[in-house]
Amino acid sequence: MTDLRIQAVDSDAALEQWRHVHNVIVPPAAMSLDDARERRERYRLENAYLGDVLVGCSTVRPPVGEEGVATVIARVLPEFRRRGFGAALYENGLAHARVLGARVVETCVLAVNVDGLRFAERYGFVEIERYVLDGETEEWVDLRLEPGSGSGH
Repeated sequence: MTDLRIQAVDSDAALEQWRHVHNVIVPPAAMSLDDARERRERYRLENAYLGDVLVGCSTVRPPVGEEGVATVIARVLPEFRRRGFGAALYENGLAHARVLGARVVETCVLAVNVDGLRFAERYGFVEIERYVLDGETEEWVDLRLEPGSGSGH
């Protein structure tokens, strides 16, 4: 995994790659390039590459509220799972969230993404809420990192 490279989304080409991974992993929340541009203004978006091959992406939403809750989401394309790429993306995102002052870290996973839920639980996240957005049918799961679970292993 020494060839894994994680870099900030800093161009429209990189943003299009981030959007591709996002839309593959969470099709009910598929977004346009304009939607992704808006996200890039508010959140830290990163892509992960194995050599020059795109393997995943991440989103870090900065801390909000009195609790300082940040959201860290790591996404890995199915054909690259179980090889440590999600862990690298997550650890990188978690470190960035902590630099931003996060005191609490959450993540959000599409309920049908069993791999994503297992990954979050393995890293110390516990389910706090399941919900369906207004006018939609897909169930989402919000999870919170248990205190002291830092890197989860």
